[in-house]
Amino acid sequence: MKSPVDPVDWFLAGKDDVRSSYYLEDVATEFHVQGLELDWACVTWDADMRFTPAGWENWSFKGDKWLRILKDARKDYQKNAYRVLLTRARQGMVLVVPEGETADHTRLPGFYNSTYDYLRDIGFPVI
Repeated sequence: MKSPVDPVDWFLAGKDDVRSSYYLEDVATEFHVQGLELDWACVTWDADMRFTPAGWENWSFKGDKWLRILKDARKDYQKNAYRVLLTRARQGMVLVVPEGETADHTRLPGFYNSTYDYLRDIGFPVI
């Protein structure tokens, strides 16, 4: 099993260190960044929490497919994970919503489009 990200290396090492965030070889999860304040953050919004015309839907990727999360406690946990990730930046944040890929049933554009549209419609600028 891979060891967790070393925050000192990940956040402070320079562009010449493969362990640093410059390389993105290691991903820092909400657990690695909880309690940290960063000047800037880049957060990728995956298909696990999707905006739909009926409201937010919570999903979990298991094996080779997405499964709906139905238990309220798990929904709350997931919402809190996004809250942690979206509240780390002090100066600014880049929020990435993938386009999806029609050839990959696990990353279909429909998993992302309505979330992207919602975030744009509430005022997130598109860059």
